[in-house]
Amino acid sequence: MNLTNIDEIYALLKRHGFRFSKSLGQNFLVASWVPEQIADSAMLDENTGVVEIGPGVGCLTEQLSMRAGKVVSIELDNALRPVLKETLAGRDNTEVVFGDALKLDLGKLVEEKIPGMRHAVCANLPYNVTSPLLTAIIKAGCFDTVTVMIQREVAKRICSPAGSDDYGAFGIFVQWYMDTELLFDVPPHCFVPQPKVTSSVIRLTKRAERPAEVNNEELMFKIIRAAFNQRRKTLANAISSGIGCTRETVQKALENCGFDTKIRGEEVDIVGFAKISDEIGKLTASDL
Repeated sequence: MNLTNIDEIYALLKRHGFRFSKSLGQNFLVASWVPEQIADSAMLDENTGVVEIGPGVGCLTEQLSMRAGKVVSIELDNALRPVLKETLAGRDNTEVVFGDALKLDLGKLVEEKIPGMRHAVCANLPYNVTSPLLTAIIKAGCFDTVTVMIQREVAKRICSPAGSDDYGAFGIFVQWYMDTELLFDVPPHCFVPQPKVTSSVIRLTKRAERPAEVNNEELMFKIIRAAFNQRRKTLANAISSGIGCTRETVQKALENCGFDTKIRGEEVDIVGFAKISDEIGKLTASDL
């Protein structure tokens, strides 16, 4: 069966009485080059155990199973149970776990399902839960690489450097833990139903070490969120109102770190935020 042939997909879904769910963000691939290229980009081998989230009818799962030692696919929609049973029949190195990836302990999952292997994520992520899923994947701390297809606008924000229009808090969070690469775009006509936006594939690679040393990661991310929650404000004003310390304290911290007191958040890179965080922590000597 060709799992990217639109006629065969519709026949398959009709056979099992499946209907697309808008709330689950279901868009299935109908261009064979896309799952092939995504799987190639994931840099898998027989020693890699890969976690996939949202397999759909299994076209990417199929490609992953040809390259990885073990594939564990997490699917939320129970209506796809008979579909995947048919499409993945005979692929002994694949396993489908039905459940909500946001509620699963991903670290425990890989320990149980793919022990003793290098761990990776490769998936076509649902647009509506991209950020919380990536947050959960990164915080699990057990994946060496994460290769995912997401909405292009989100991909640009994740991979953007300081000073760009797309630079923001979530991108900094991802870049703190992972090296980021924007690989290629996938147009809407490659899916059924067609989404209204272009998709992009990104690859995240776990950093050997953080971009900078910081005394309090929690405070740093609190400062970063404050900086971008009010982008039009100067960094001093945004931080002071966002974390509850005086503007004078923040301005002093900026001066001590060598920044102009009128600088805005998008002009500060990750290393700069780490320095500012440590300086604010030192000046306030509190648990902000």
